[in-house]
Amino acid sequence: MKKPQQNYAFIDGQNLNLSIQELGWRLDFKRFRVYLSDKYGVGRVYYFIGFVDGNNDLYVSLQSAGYILIFKPALRDAEGKVKGNCDAELVLQAMVDLKEYHQAVIVTGDGDLHCLVDYLIKNHKLLKLMIPNRNSFSSLFRKLMPHIVFMNNLRGMLEYDKKSK
Repeated sequence: MKKPQQNYAFIDGQNLNLSIQELGWRLDFKRFRVYLSDKYGVGRVYYFIGFVDGNNDLYVSLQSAGYILIFKPALRDAEGKVKGNCDAELVLQAMVDLKEYHQAVIVTGDGDLHCLVDYLIKNHKLLKLMIPNRNSFSSLFRKLMPHIVFMNNLRGMLEYDKKSK
């Protein structure tokens, strides 16, 4: 029986992508979208990402997999590394939609989102905090263990396999 799709997911795209890369694998976004739906009853998935010219294929692919993209103009730091910090946009969207979803799945390991996670817990609106990398996340989240799911163990289920495409 399929779960009711009354929950929303809010994904810190930069944190998810970099954390999974640190683990040495690549996320299959289509599978991840299905996983969120099947496991957590997620109907709407917001993916927060810095906009970079030339990444249109990525954006189209994410949208066709069922993600709602929220862009922030990306900037380059002193070393030329692209930065698209979307924390404020994620918090704002989660609060704007607060009455529309039953519970939220927040995907990040970034402690800048602790205030949102804490608020959602206190208001019984957090379903899960999905942390992409158990080995690299903010210590602010350590006391929230009952609410945390680590993605390290999901590699077998969610890793991108070029051969199967």
